[in-house]
Amino acid sequence: MALIDISQHGDVRVLHWADGGDNRFNRASVAAWHEALDELDAVDGPLAVVAVGDGKFFSNGLDLDRFAADEDEAGPTVDGLHRLFGRLLLFGAYTVCAVNGHAFAGGAMLTCGFDARVMRSGRGYWCVPEVDLGLPFTVPMYEVVAARLPSTATQEAMLTGRRYTAEEALAAGIVDEVAPDDEVLERAIARAQAVATKDRSVIARHKQLLFGDAAAACGWPPA
Repeated sequence: MALIDISQHGDVRVLHWADGGDNRFNRASVAAWHEALDELDAVDGPLAVVAVGDGKFFSNGLDLDRFAADEDEAGPTVDGLHRLFGRLLLFGAYTVCAVNGHAFAGGAMLTCGFDARVMRSGRGYWCVPEVDLGLPFTVPMYEVVAARLPSTATQEAMLTGRRYTAEEALAAGIVDEVAPDDEVLERAIARAQAVATKDRSVIARHKQLLFGDAAAACGWPPA
């Protein structure tokens, strides 16, 4: 079974990420993300993209247990994740993240690669706990968060490690919409479909203007 399944809903492609656990980033999962975006890059015509996790997790961040077991995992995973941040910032179609559950650390950062975020109410936190873990942000990690969030939210999230509920994340400007569990994906698809028929070349150019420097700091496009 693929780590990321792609389905079509009108002009919207939905990326469903389900690794059977808490959707951690390792070499295999980062590669699966890039492969999914390769497939979507080849789509002609109207397009918008939604990503969603599985169960109570959107993503719990880097697979630190895997890194501890295999020292060759960490470097390529983090490098690939950095590029993924930049790739999402510049992706040539409108993107929406359906934050179906917990989004921690790298998982929270990944949500910032998307053009909009719809978060599940009542269960799940958005959090970058690196300050509590003794793991400082890399430059690309900072760039993807700062590219999307208000400066006050960026500072609070990075310096305090606050855990935001959906409602708190909405008030802070971290997410754009809050929805019940059974409506999160539906709302994200509706938001994406509303933009799917707009000129993708213009969207791509505007993203370059908005996020080109941040994406370059993330290593995207590759040299």
